[in-house]
Amino acid sequence: MELKRKIAAVVASGALLISSFATPALAGTTIEISGNSTYSDNTANVTTTNNTTVVQDNNANITNNVNVDADTGHNDANDNTGGDVTVKTGNVDTDVSVSNTVNSNSASVDCCPTGDTSVLISGNGSNSDNDVNLGQTSTTNLFQDNNAKIYNNVKVDGDTGKNDANDNTGGSVTIETGDVDTKVNISNAGNVNSAQVGNGTGGGGSVSAWIIGNATHSDNTINLGLSNSTLLSQSNNAYIKNHVDVDADTGKNDANDNTGGDVMIDTGNVDVEVGVDNMVNFNVADVDCVCLLSDLLAKIAGNGSNSDNDINAKLDESLSVFQDNCGKDQHELNWGHHKKCALNNDVDVDGDTGKNDAEDNTGDPDGDPSVETGDVDAMVDLKNSGNVNVLGDSGDLELPDFDLGFDLSLHLDLSDLLMLLGLG
Repeated sequence: MELKRKIAAVVASGALLISSFATPALAGTTIEISGNSTYSDNTANVTTTNNTTVVQDNNANITNNVNVDADTGHNDANDNTGGDVTVKTGNVDTDVSVSNTVNSNSASVDCCPTGDTSVLISGNGSNSDNDVNLGQTSTTNLFQDNNAKIYNNVKVDGDTGKNDANDNTGGSVTIETGDVDTKVNISNAGNVNSAQVGNGTGGGGSVSAWIIGNATHSDNTINLGLSNSTLLSQSNNAYIKNHVDVDADTGKNDANDNTGGDVMIDTGNVDVEVGVDNMVNFNVADVDCVCLLSDLLAKIAGNGSNSDNDINAKLDESLSVFQDNCGKDQHELNWGHHKKCALNNDVDVDGDTGKNDAEDNTGDPDGDPSVETGDVDAMVDLKNSGNVNVLGDSGDLELPDFDLGFDLSLHLDLSDLLMLLGLG
């Protein structure tokens, strides 16, 4: 269920969602030439055409600039006389979360003619000439396209250090800094195309052609031209740039040139956690458009002597599926993105408890200057996932699990996915 929840979240984000239920409307076609007298000349010409075109297109251009400067340091306690000097800073806790969820297309389109088609030439008199010409054409075109450009720029400066206690006389000097805890989470998810073309049963209505029970010397012909064409194009382009700059500092403290007491610098801890997750470009399609050959009956029976009976059927089914990530569109609209498609992650973390100075201090001969630094704990978790094309039954496609505030693990099951999207 993981991928299902994720893609459902993409849809729920407010990006473009178009649900198209397009059903070719070739329903209930009956052609009959029957009971006509001798020497009659009877012709039925029928042409039915159904064209369905669905175009879903998303473009997202997102820029996020986050600049956080949290500072309890940069304190000065200099040139004091007659007592102890203490500089004690508080803690800095920063938590930045950037989540971009964009671009989702979902469509369910039937591609086969529905309803039954029946052609009958029967019971006509001798020497009659009877012709039925039937042409049925069904065309389904589905285009889904996503283009995302996302730029995240996060800069965090958490500082409890850079304190000065210099040139003090008459007492002990103490600099004690607090902790710096910085968390940055960036999640980018999007460019999902989901399409179900066909009703899942493998066929549409039935086609029956009958030439039966006509008299002697009759000339009977049925010409069938049945054509079904399906084109599915799914395309994604994503350009994502994440720039994270974290400067966490409890150090860079100075306690110099003090006289008359002990000198102590005690820095806090630095804890930096950066998580960057990019999950883009997914095409999922289930195409079931075996229409014309699923239920076809042609029969010539019981006609009189010297009758001339012909059934000519031309059946043409074509299916074209294009699934593309980070490339030029294949379909005839030729939107021609072919744009820069890349994931660019730049993470710079500077965690500092050191660079402290305790120099040229004079005090109790039995006392020693003391510099004690805290710990630095930096963790960077950078993951990129995407460029997945699935056609037909996806089975079990497992992608990694990302714990950045929501579940990004994917488990592709189209029927359940469409149900979550409200299309099942």
